[in-house]
Amino acid sequence: MGGISLSSEYADTAIKAIDEKSEELRSISLQIHDNPELGEEEEFAHNLLVTFLEDQGFDVTPSAYGIKTAFVAEFSSKGGKGRVVSFNSEYDALPEIGHACGHNLIAISGVAGALALKAVFEKHEIPGKVKLFGTPAEETTGGKIELVKAGAYDDVDVSLMVHPNAFDGGFFHHIALVSCDVEYFGRNAHAAGIPWAGINALDAIVLAYNSIGLLRQQILPTDRIHGIITNGGKAANVIPDYTSGKFYIRGRTIENLRDLKPRVRKCFEAAAEATGCTKANGAKDLKITWDSTLFDVKTNIPLAERYEEHLKRFGIKFLPRNEQISVSRGSTDQGNVTYVVPGIHPIFDIKPPKGSGTHTPGFAEASKTEVAHEAALTASKGLALTGLDFLIDDEFAKRVKDSFDGGLHWKDKM
Repeated sequence: MGGISLSSEYADTAIKAIDEKSEELRSISLQIHDNPELGEEEEFAHNLLVTFLEDQGFDVTPSAYGIKTAFVAEFSSKGGKGRVVSFNSEYDALPEIGHACGHNLIAISGVAGALALKAVFEKHEIPGKVKLFGTPAEETTGGKIELVKAGAYDDVDVSLMVHPNAFDGGFFHHIALVSCDVEYFGRNAHAAGIPWAGINALDAIVLAYNSIGLLRQQILPTDRIHGIITNGGKAANVIPDYTSGKFYIRGRTIENLRDLKPRVRKCFEAAAEATGCTKANGAKDLKITWDSTLFDVKTNIPLAERYEEHLKRFGIKFLPRNEQISVSRGSTDQGNVTYVVPGIHPIFDIKPPKGSGTHTPGFAEASKTEVAHEAALTASKGLALTGLDFLIDDEFAKRVKDSFDGGLHWKDKM
């Protein structure tokens, strides 16, 4: 196995730093879990983390880059300027089911990684710097996208984070995603008296939904399209003059997504034309509001290999890489980060009840258990040791950078 030995003084310092803060990190995790906040509203979690990090001696910027619930915490070694390792903490929750994606654990895993490297800097004065980004709204608007656009990662060499799940792995694939709000405008009429005088906006959204269902036969097996009708009218005896829906379009890569998106758009446009929900018929034209695009995660192979190597020393077992890569685990704004800097997004097993994957009430319950906490700290140690290798091993750092195939062209692709 490659990488720093667990018996080395650097590794020992990093691991002890995490273990010594276990109880405080557990308290932070439970407080965030018990006070779930939606994206862009995470004031409690933001303030809790900022206060803790300031108390630990980090240089902290609250509401960083003009984003109210983002922050950045930094610590530089007295050993001089070196490479910069960054971690991400997430802390937003889901509507109604709270922390069913375990972001309370992601919050403390980022903190733990930063504490570990800070301890090594303080005791051994190796060159380098650690940055921890507080990244809000992963479930909604994608806070990391705004951070990337603001230049937050411009002086960072690698970006490391982990995510709870029901498996362990450094190579599970996360796919590209764009979502949209679709609105159809028709004309009211009495549904029994003079239905011919109406323009039925419900027909339009239903036709669009069914057209997308048929389109699924002709898309790649790795692509995904799913949605809901958010407004289907107000009364059964009134021809609806307004309906709306929310749709998610996903591709295995950003290139796949760009091929699929116009095909879905045509389903929306054809439905408007077929039902008369257009300006030409006296209604308003179809309105599509596109959200920010989440890119697929470009897993950095040397970083992911090193992460798994370290965790094997803690007894963690992984599926073969080819099996991991064949499985898609949803989408994340960490993908956008991996297009501008080498990064990884491994997942770690918190032993949820059978059938209770992410985004379920059972997973929310699992994310506050002691088992989940210990799993998060173990994963954090793997991240910290991987980051430490990048700081001290020039050959490894070169391999990480040489294998990076993202590129600063990302902003031009948006």
